[in-house]
Amino acid sequence: MSTASKLPELFGCMVFNEETMKDRLSSASYKAWKQCITDGTSLDLSTANEIAEAMKQWAVEKGATHFTHWFQPMTGVTAEKHDSFIAPTGTGRVMMEFSGKELVRGEPDASSFPSGGLRATFEARGYTAWDPTSFAFIKEGSLCIPTVFCSYSGHALDKKTPLLRSMDEVSRQSVRILRLFGDNETKRVICHVGPEQEYFLVDKKLYNQRKDLRMTGRTLFGAKPPRGQELDDHYYGAIKPRIAAYMKELDETLWSLGVLSKTKHNEAAPAQHEMAPIYTDVNTACDHNQLTMEVMKKVADKHGLVCLLHEKPFAGVNGSGKHDNWSLGTDTGRNLFKPGSTPRQNARFLLFLAAFIKGVDDYQDFLRATVAFAGNDRRLGALEAPPAVISVYLGDELNAVVDSIINDTELHATGKRNLEIGVDVLPAIPQDTTDRNRTSPMAFTGNKFEFRMLGSSQSIAGPNIALNTIMAEELKQFADELEQSEDFNGDLHKLIRRVFTEHQRIIFSGNNYDEAWLAEAERRGLPNLASTADALPMFTTKKNVDLFVRHGIYTEEELSARAEIHIENYTKVISIEANTMVDMIRHEILPAVSGFSSELCGRAERKTIMGASCRYETHTAVQISELTDALLEACEKLEDDLVDVPSEPTTAMAYSHDVLLADMEAARTIADKLESVTAREYWPFPVYADLLFSV
Repeated sequence: MSTASKLPELFGCMVFNEETMKDRLSSASYKAWKQCITDGTSLDLSTANEIAEAMKQWAVEKGATHFTHWFQPMTGVTAEKHDSFIAPTGTGRVMMEFSGKELVRGEPDASSFPSGGLRATFEARGYTAWDPTSFAFIKEGSLCIPTVFCSYSGHALDKKTPLLRSMDEVSRQSVRILRLFGDNETKRVICHVGPEQEYFLVDKKLYNQRKDLRMTGRTLFGAKPPRGQELDDHYYGAIKPRIAAYMKELDETLWSLGVLSKTKHNEAAPAQHEMAPIYTDVNTACDHNQLTMEVMKKVADKHGLVCLLHEKPFAGVNGSGKHDNWSLGTDTGRNLFKPGSTPRQNARFLLFLAAFIKGVDDYQDFLRATVAFAGNDRRLGALEAPPAVISVYLGDELNAVVDSIINDTELHATGKRNLEIGVDVLPAIPQDTTDRNRTSPMAFTGNKFEFRMLGSSQSIAGPNIALNTIMAEELKQFADELEQSEDFNGDLHKLIRRVFTEHQRIIFSGNNYDEAWLAEAERRGLPNLASTADALPMFTTKKNVDLFVRHGIYTEEELSARAEIHIENYTKVISIEANTMVDMIRHEILPAVSGFSSELCGRAERKTIMGASCRYETHTAVQISELTDALLEACEKLEDDLVDVPSEPTTAMAYSHDVLLADMEAARTIADKLESVTAREYWPFPVYADLLFSV
């Protein structure tokens, strides 16, 4: 039987999903679980016990022997502690056991996870609690139960808890707005997300010969190869058999885990590829993206490959991002960012659009901070990703609508003046109103916004928490104002016009790569937070702290902790890269080129005795000698500067950016020149031509 014919049976076969729950639970317990999902009610212990027993029986039938609470600490990856189902019987035998208490709560040691000061080192206790809105699944013989993770004092130590809070808050404020438009059916508004995932695949044998790839996920050295992506022949090109076999197994593994893997293709750079899923709610999308990154790496290993998720593993070719397609929809199936074809739908759409534009403008600094880390600094603005300046792209048709509202002028599509929102009939706005702007950080693409600044290795939780919270804030302001209105249509028109007018500076439809845009952005007053060191302090400005505390997404302590973790992580990553660079220079590059130089000098001496020309040997030996001295000097400077990294976290981050990165770039420039003049058999590790074109 072909994979295609058994795909419906394969999909979700390793997930304890709603269909399985309906089959295996009593109607009362299934109804209680559904009510927990829709209304936020808690489950009583007897229901939890029944769900746990059914879950265990199903997992054991699938071959599982262990269970784990699967959570997302602030490391950016997932964590799991596995316990077997076995329990002693007292007769020297064991039985398989799993209770409701074990399902709903766990107690992992929290002492070794980043906390940003939320707990003292000796306060090791942490709690995991089942997230009943996320389906359990089986992975490698263990039943994985998605959970939140908090400290003994109740502080959120994970990415899921604030994400769930933000989902509830944006839903609550959205429903308030919908009620003003006469929608009394919608109970909940759902944030939908589709995160595209870019990645590189390299041969495992070559990878193992590169200490920089093993230690840092990127190449710290590498001269430009004879060929890169100049021919544009890899993008959407025919997929090579070895990669196709990998992609086939990746799809099948993801499908069995319920991940809606939809699209696969070659990306722009050699050895680069992309997987895109079907959209789902943001909580599920976040869980699935974390799973996807893990599965990508494990499946690659089975095929003798290594999956690189670093944002810029190779200099000189495109890096990898994770485009976050974000939208809001009702539980009755309506997309709130679909323009619509009637006055009332148009008015609702324009109000949500106004809220988004205002929110991005008001909190652009925080949005920038959510995608700020060392790997992404190497990608943003590098001609395959948006620059660090945040702007919103609407497209020609929506721009015309917005301009007509701001200026109270004729909308040419209708021939009408004095556009009265909610009264005059706007034309239906097609889904594809304009060409796609691939340079925009935040582009409207028909019925959603594509946040294109996310890095390929990061969790999507942080950026989506920000988008949800920002949207909730603006909708709350709108609802507070319009709920007091005695002339809804008139006041709605004034509100939307005022917002578009006051925040039009954030709308830009041109080329974000153009240097002129940076000057124009500065003129508009848009911040250019070019690096992580510039962006991360925005986490704890009063305006941003007040936003998240006001909506109950983070406490002030939780937000400060996250800022501290990100700041310290940046310095740690740069320090690891710098130390790896020193190690490779001293123990691999210098000995190798010294050996080649000695060989050249010996050959030159022999040729001189024979009366033959030794121009190549002499010239190259002199080049290598000069470059070797320069590289040693650069390495010593890097070593000295590593010793002087300040202890204060924010100062250390700035120092790492200003001093260590400059040292590393200087050392790399020299090393790459050495690579270009050193015989291949002497160079100590695989070069770009090998890594990018060997699979």
